[in-house]
Amino acid sequence: MFRQFRSEVSSALADALASLDLPTDDLGIERPPDDMDATLASSVAFRLAGVVGDAPPNVASDVADAVEVEGYDYLVAVDTAGPYVNFHAGERYLADTLTAAAADEAYGSLPDRDTSVVVEHTSANPTGPVHVGRARNPIVGDAVANLLSYAGYDVDRHYYVNDAGRQMAVFTWAYERFDESDLEADPARDRIEYDLVRYYRKGNEFLESADSDEVEAAEAEISSILQGLEAGDEATYERVGEVVDAVLGGMKECLARLPAEFDEFVKETRFMRDGSTDDVAERLKETPQAVYEEDAWQLELDDWGIDKNLVFLRSDDTSLYTTRDLAHHEWKFANYDRAVTVLGEDHKLQADQLDAALELLGNDTDSLGHVIYSYVNLPDGKMSTRRGTGVMLDDLLDEAIARAREAVESRMDDRIRDDDLDEADIERIAHQVGIGAVRYDIVSKQPAKAITFEWEEALDFEAQSAPYVQYVHARCCGILDEATTADVTVPEPGATVDVDPSVLETAEARDLLREVARFPAVIEAAAEDLEPHTVATFTREFAEAYNAFYRECPVLTAESDALRDARLAVVAAARYTMANALDVLGVEAPESM
Repeated sequence: MFRQFRSEVSSALADALASLDLPTDDLGIERPPDDMDATLASSVAFRLAGVVGDAPPNVASDVADAVEVEGYDYLVAVDTAGPYVNFHAGERYLADTLTAAAADEAYGSLPDRDTSVVVEHTSANPTGPVHVGRARNPIVGDAVANLLSYAGYDVDRHYYVNDAGRQMAVFTWAYERFDESDLEADPARDRIEYDLVRYYRKGNEFLESADSDEVEAAEAEISSILQGLEAGDEATYERVGEVVDAVLGGMKECLARLPAEFDEFVKETRFMRDGSTDDVAERLKETPQAVYEEDAWQLELDDWGIDKNLVFLRSDDTSLYTTRDLAHHEWKFANYDRAVTVLGEDHKLQADQLDAALELLGNDTDSLGHVIYSYVNLPDGKMSTRRGTGVMLDDLLDEAIARAREAVESRMDDRIRDDDLDEADIERIAHQVGIGAVRYDIVSKQPAKAITFEWEEALDFEAQSAPYVQYVHARCCGILDEATTADVTVPEPGATVDVDPSVLETAEARDLLREVARFPAVIEAAAEDLEPHTVATFTREFAEAYNAFYRECPVLTAESDALRDARLAVVAAARYTMANALDVLGVEAPESM
């Protein structure tokens, strides 16, 4: 409804401006300030004041007078507030919102766009456990994929596996070179990647501190592994694959806890074995930007404002990560309509170089999007896995669950709902709230801003955190369950909602319905900008509107059956709205807390 209303406002405002011989290229339609009683507003008068030669409030008044509201389904009135032109929706707007949302479990999902999108995220090198600093990638990446799916895209989720670089050659050499007795510590966890990362660390330690002759011999073995991969040697692929697949298996278990799951793990070596990397290198050599300097083939990318050259082929004809990633992206372009990659801020230069090189190769990069994020820190500082000094994502999730369990248990005596939670219920809620708190706290921030994760904020039931918004869903479920127990009819999924919305006279009920109406448009805008954090902002605003409704609008004890039924429908609509908004963010919606 909000999307249709916005379309009506755009049409009416454009017609009004055209009738006044004013430009219609920028309508300035936006949500009005909180103290303004309107569904949408336009700031167009600010822009047109200079054109007209009059003060913005006077321009706004003239524009409002020129707007015709006849013939629209939802637009019923236009007025002004200072320099703003305000647009008001009628009763049908709220009635249709209630009918659409109260019995639609998929409310907020947009129609199928018949457009395929591949979202590549996480793609951490398989050298050991996932650490907290990189946790933003699977959390943001999964939310981006969810968001695009809700927005009507056909989404595939990919993890690009670096199984051809020096790190994996070092790992493979170390795994074959050292025995358990050479390792100093036991695994931090009983899972394969925690076991094998000790070999990787031992190998790096050896290369940094061993006798120079031993290091030279080791480097020769590492180089032979890299050469074997480049040459397509099957035995080398198998050696490296044994380590890669084992570590990746453990990483998958960790990521499944979030959960972040993937449709395909695409290996880098795939594009070496099929010849596409060699093809890319040869085509790049033929471009005017290609130069051979410092014993390597490079691209000069000054025309793209990039000072640092892109090295795409070493003197021994071995490719680099970016060369293989170019072949990977051309494969994406051949198989998908759009491609979105979630990258850490340290890959920003690489992303810019990749875009420029793809253009040089003749690709249309308009279909490629990047989400660049800063890293997550704990208050104690930054983290690294290379020397084993990092804080792992598993540790963070364990502590989140433990802290959430304490919070849930401490609130048991204050619960209004009498649903006799047992130990299994408490454990389930602790997982939902604890992991939800981690995901929500991370995804709710703008990706470009650095995060220092604070437990007190993430698990605060009273502040605008995951528990705060999850509690809205639990309250909705509690009311609907209580109504069912009392043999009161509640809206069923897919059924026709037969209530009288005109009885909803309180401002709180109507304000909540306006937020429900807005949800599909929030999905649409967030998907267009690849900004799932704006959905998190919506959940907080929605929670505030729902809590006001909860305080002021008793449901089962309403003054009449008609009012009770209408308010029950509002609760059902609120439940689906919050459940699906949380689902976009990858946060579970508990039915009780």
